[in-house]
Amino acid sequence: MTDPYERPSDPAKRKSAALTDGTDRAPNRSMLKAIGFTDEDLAKPIVGVATTWIETMPCNYNQRELAKEVKAGIRAGGGTPMEFNTVAISDGVTMGTEGMRASLISREVIADSIELVARGHLFDGIVCLVGCDKTIPAAVMALCRLDIPGAVLYNGSIAPGRWRGKDVTLQDVFEAVGGHAAGKLSSADLHGLENVACPGAGACGGQFTANTMATVIDFLGISPAGLSGIPATEPGKRAAAEQTGRMAMKLVKEDTRPSRFITRNALENAITSIAATGGSTNGVLHLLAIAQEAGLELSMDDFDIIAGRTPVIASLKPGGEFVATDLYRAGGVPLLMRELAKGDLLHVDAPTIDGRTIGDIGAGADEKRQQRVVAPIETPFKPTGGLAILRGNLAPEGCVVKLAGHERNYQRGPARVFDSEEACFKAVKAGAIEAGEVVVIRYEGPAGGPGMREMLAVTAALMGEGLGDSVALITDGRFSGATRGLMVGHISPEAAHGGPIAALRDGDIIELDVGRRELNVMSSQEEIDKRLADWSAPAPRYKTGVFAKYAASVSSASTGAVTTPR
Repeated sequence: MTDPYERPSDPAKRKSAALTDGTDRAPNRSMLKAIGFTDEDLAKPIVGVATTWIETMPCNYNQRELAKEVKAGIRAGGGTPMEFNTVAISDGVTMGTEGMRASLISREVIADSIELVARGHLFDGIVCLVGCDKTIPAAVMALCRLDIPGAVLYNGSIAPGRWRGKDVTLQDVFEAVGGHAAGKLSSADLHGLENVACPGAGACGGQFTANTMATVIDFLGISPAGLSGIPATEPGKRAAAEQTGRMAMKLVKEDTRPSRFITRNALENAITSIAATGGSTNGVLHLLAIAQEAGLELSMDDFDIIAGRTPVIASLKPGGEFVATDLYRAGGVPLLMRELAKGDLLHVDAPTIDGRTIGDIGAGADEKRQQRVVAPIETPFKPTGGLAILRGNLAPEGCVVKLAGHERNYQRGPARVFDSEEACFKAVKAGAIEAGEVVVIRYEGPAGGPGMREMLAVTAALMGEGLGDSVALITDGRFSGATRGLMVGHISPEAAHGGPIAALRDGDIIELDVGRRELNVMSSQEEIDKRLADWSAPAPRYKTGVFAKYAASVSSASTGAVTTPR
């Protein structure tokens, strides 16, 4: 009789052999056999399939079905898949509430969870299914930590809703709240828009944070270019998932790891993609975090340099006309790569997980005739990218201003200071904000919030109230990718750590000058220092639990707001 333990180990089982091979591991295998795995299954490389499925949002809602296809692709490629789940927090659902504090914190929890399961179960490779905003960078961060062969697949964008003959997104609903408060929209109209704006599964449809980061992972080379961009409800999405599973197995067999793709050049390509698409300022925070996890040098100033040489070539909401499904039908990410390569704005020799270079993918772009979503590089929509980095006596470590979606580059006016988002939103709703003011929201940074809440409820309400062209807003918190208007976020150091924004008082004159890349209060340094000498940090909002742990360990927004020790 053949000894069942004499089978030689598969060389691609570089990690899992320690869990599954030999007589000593009989108990381990016995546990796995209880849920249906066979000796044949356990003799193959084990590949984790991480999903962020959750029943709290549409963004990740199709991942259970896609996971089945990913696993089929892994099996077809000669591996054994093991599916597991982690958490996700919806920015859109929690926006404007205390729950929004959990969003950025979830990025760290998701990355930690994926890393823990992969290390604990000695996976040989991993495929991460991602959707809502923080799940995408979190998956890449985990892959950087693990550096085992793997891929990230975005489950796709939601389709736009239709209201009164035009495409609408969640951004329109947020702005309609301000319109309703100003008496421009009836309750019945607001309810009608609410009912149709989000028609099914998939992440928010504009070039908000989810689609910005989905673009980023293609440019990083860690996602199969063209497959992540397939919308969530398109028939081809399932086939894309199966193909990703096969691709992951090829990476496992060849021992091709994320560090092969996520390099300094790849980070520069990713920054270029954010600038060229008028993408979310959250991309700054997330790429800084990814760079930290990958051990690569990257600073906020790199974003300013790259955005300064990169034109906006995609007309995508919130700054443009179209949504992600339109970009997909126009030619998708490959079309962006083609045009940026023509302008010598990419490292075209950067490799990607499907075996092609960025230049190869761009050269193979299939452009729809007469599409209007992506402009030729020779005739861009705007001459420079969609964001800039400012410094000054209010932001010595830097801050981020979004330039897409408005033409304003300067504001000087009196400060209206609020110590929370709720206080500001209440003032906006009451019509208490005046044209020409610079609204300040502080103590909403990574530690002070904690969690660095997005301010879409406030910024959208300002737009809906008709103040979008006359008011600026600055904060140590964040903005949604759907934010429009002259808004500055990520002010560092944050107020809770004694940053100069903590010294501001109502009526202080603030000057925001994008051309000079400066954000200043028109007070002397002596006056700022005097106020800060009398300042004391407020009591933490949370004294126990995950929020308290995060606040105690999180780094500055200027370095990505990460909790990984350095």
